[in-house]
Amino acid sequence: MNAPEKISFLPDVRAQPDVRGISINAVGIKGVRHPIAVRVGDGAMWTVATLAMTVGLAATEKGTHMSRFLEVLQAQSEPLDPRGLRAMLQTMLATLQAESGSIEIRFPYFVRKSAPVSGVQSLTDHDACWTVCSDASGRVRFDMQVMVPATSLCPCSKEISAYGAHNQRSHITINAELLADVTMEELIRVAERSASCEVYGLLKRADEKYVTERAYDNPRFVEDLVREVALALASDPRIGAWTVEAENFESIHNHSAFARIAGGREGTHAAP
Repeated sequence: MNAPEKISFLPDVRAQPDVRGISINAVGIKGVRHPIAVRVGDGAMWTVATLAMTVGLAATEKGTHMSRFLEVLQAQSEPLDPRGLRAMLQTMLATLQAESGSIEIRFPYFVRKSAPVSGVQSLTDHDACWTVCSDASGRVRFDMQVMVPATSLCPCSKEISAYGAHNQRSHITINAELLADVTMEELIRVAERSASCEVYGLLKRADEKYVTERAYDNPRFVEDLVREVALALASDPRIGAWTVEAENFESIHNHSAFARIAGGREGTHAAP
């Protein structure tokens, strides 16, 4: 096979000016799947992330450098944490010569847990999302989101039934603007404490007895879940704006029960 022909000049249509006078809030790439390492304590956990990377585009510019987003991503070699993602954002803005931009990474996050009685260990997965963005003024915001599975038992069912009570799997989602360091595990624990009982990857019979009875002794409506989380988030000075959602996948209905509360400290804005 012959060597590729050497090309001295290729026209760059993207570099041509745009005359329509309309700036673009966000342009870039999304749906990129890529292996990443997430810093966990003194170590790292490998996972697969789905990323979106965008910048703002001035009205005079026709297009952005799409390949440069991937160059920034491929150059990331250290395990990511909130500080590392902020640094990656600044690198992206400098590389793309942009004043504003954002990076969103969604990934499964695994926590090793011990069963409550037997102590047997297993992994529990959580859907996580980190978003870092910078506006034209240079203000940087970092949001951490995690979806936590849990168990909720219906207080009404327990009250009106001669025996037993229906329960459901709950998905509790917290989105928090971080003003200081907060770990993923801390948000997960906030969600788990709001529920009737937490869930585990592996349980022995003694553990199953424990979680069944704990849920029965600790009934929760979907409204209770979000209110308990809201109290914890509102009292934490490290958290600015926040949103908590809970969805209960009902066991006696063909629909879910749902609740949401949004709040935040003065000067912050909760996600819709």
